[in-house]
Amino acid sequence: MERAMPDSILTDSQLRELIGLHHNTLLSVARGIVGASECEEVVQQAWLQAYNHWHQFGQHSNVRTWLTRIVINCAKIQLRSRKRETLFADMGQDTHGTDPLEERFNNRQHWQKPLTQWSEESPEQLLMRDQLARCLKALLSRMPANQRALLAMRDHAQLGFEEICNELEVSASNARVLLYRARAQIIALTDHYEETGEC
Repeated sequence: MERAMPDSILTDSQLRELIGLHHNTLLSVARGIVGASECEEVVQQAWLQAYNHWHQFGQHSNVRTWLTRIVINCAKIQLRSRKRETLFADMGQDTHGTDPLEERFNNRQHWQKPLTQWSEESPEQLLMRDQLARCLKALLSRMPANQRALLAMRDHAQLGFEEICNELEVSASNARVLLYRARAQIIALTDHYEETGEC
């Protein structure tokens, strides 16, 4: 369901279809902005708003983009209510020192060596994948909210930089720096995990 139905009323079956298609993506976006403890509440508020304002959804708009904007607005309201807007102003220097991406890409921004595919054939490999997932989840919970939000909006919701910058009120260069830092932390963690088996 990428375009609005001709009716201005959203039926129960249409709502169920929308939830099935977009709920997980919206949770990721909300989690990136307000954190794991409040993302469900934000998305529930967003679904209520979408249902109540379905008549305002235009034929020219993409449903996912429209729903994502509602989630972002609900998340911002949640932050304001908790006086946490300063999370998006954190543009401090990177304290990690070395750049884990530096030797991965050539001068044309392509991988130096192709990525290897992970196999899930054995129980040990499945266990390692679950442990790595827990490590990544812990990293995301510690990551500054602005980086986590950029990561969710760009890599999971696949929003464009212009839209992300407008929603988060950051410049394009700042958005790229935040996204780079978030991705670098994830790559550093996976490298460390591959070498040591620890987070």
